[in-house]
Amino acid sequence: MLKKAVIPLGGLGTRLYPLTVDTSKAMIRFLNRPLIEHILVSLASQGIKEFYIGVSGYYNYTQIHDYLGGGERIASLLGLQADSIRVRYQPNFTTSGNAESVKILMDYYDIKEPVLVVQGDIIFNIDLYDLWETHKSSEAIMTIVLKELDPSEDIRRFGVAVIDQNRMIRGFIEKPKTPEQMSSRLINTGVYIVGPWIREFFESERGRGMRAGGQTDFGSHVIPEILSRGERVRGYITTGYWFDIGTPESYMKASFHLLRTLAKEDLRVTRIYGGIKMMGRSPLSRSLHERIIAMVDKKLIKAEGNILLGRHIDLEEGVELWDAIIDNYTVVMRGSRVIRSIIMDRCLIGEKASIEGSILGRHVYVGRGARIVNSVIGNNVVIGEGSVIVGSKIWPGRTVELGSVIENKIYM
Repeated sequence: MLKKAVIPLGGLGTRLYPLTVDTSKAMIRFLNRPLIEHILVSLASQGIKEFYIGVSGYYNYTQIHDYLGGGERIASLLGLQADSIRVRYQPNFTTSGNAESVKILMDYYDIKEPVLVVQGDIIFNIDLYDLWETHKSSEAIMTIVLKELDPSEDIRRFGVAVIDQNRMIRGFIEKPKTPEQMSSRLINTGVYIVGPWIREFFESERGRGMRAGGQTDFGSHVIPEILSRGERVRGYITTGYWFDIGTPESYMKASFHLLRTLAKEDLRVTRIYGGIKMMGRSPLSRSLHERIIAMVDKKLIKAEGNILLGRHIDLEEGVELWDAIIDNYTVVMRGSRVIRSIIMDRCLIGEKASIEGSILGRHVYVGRGARIVNSVIGNNVVIGEGSVIVGSKIWPGRTVELGSVIENKIYM
């Protein structure tokens, strides 16, 4: 069985800007917890005991290291002994792609067995036992997890697999523009089983040339190269959920899909009342749950659709929620509306403000009567009273003066 996983965390996460301007994409709050926590808990609960994090850049390293430490936090979440889960990190070596990061980690820690490789900006549910058995029986040097996209999904930003009747991969069609170019709707999820051959791959003459030229990405460079050599690469089709949350749109879609479909335990929810799912186990949290329920019953708060409330949320009278995810320590003041939106932790939403179809980062202040529509607000932003923000992105730490109108702009 697989015991080790490598998680490459390269890149700046520019597709998620402004949320990732000052935050590692793996540390983005997702369903009121860091994304990396979801990934590690899912894998550790299926037997992965050692994690190797391919960090690059200051934010990727410091934020993730300070949160995960040596693995004690993940072990605690699973009720295991502190030393039962190990998290290790890549030294401060520059890499040009995720495959090079895997090679460096396997060299540095002298890993001589197959590892699971998982990208750090996805959320998924995969049966690792079945994946491993499929890989072993195929005698392939690599197995790639594939996902069949729904017809409503835009397939043009993915690599589409070409497979034979035995599910061996023959190639990928990168970002097909027309249906005629697609032999399937099976896309590369960025989840692989990779053997120790990757260590020698970049030591060969061809591999050294690829490394020197910065051609060290699995999808763009290494997989096409090994397929061109006729190596056996197996496709494994997962039936579990899988989302690339690399853009605000996909982040929002994944959040509300999983809020609707995940079990109470997977969401870390301790109380459900109608469509409201509440987090927190302390006596104070339980009393706040009772207060919110009482306010809903008395119609002092209107709550419709699917709602996730983090710990120590304060909702005042006249608040309206409709499909909302609100993170820990956030205050929503009297008469405000949050509709199809995500609000991260420690935000303050002033009286009679309106948040619609938007994502608010951490520690955001929204002034009285402000209106935010179809926008993404970075961390630590101040939105002045009466401001209107539509279809825009506001960079972290900015102040929007009271009464401002910002439409379809990037405010840096």
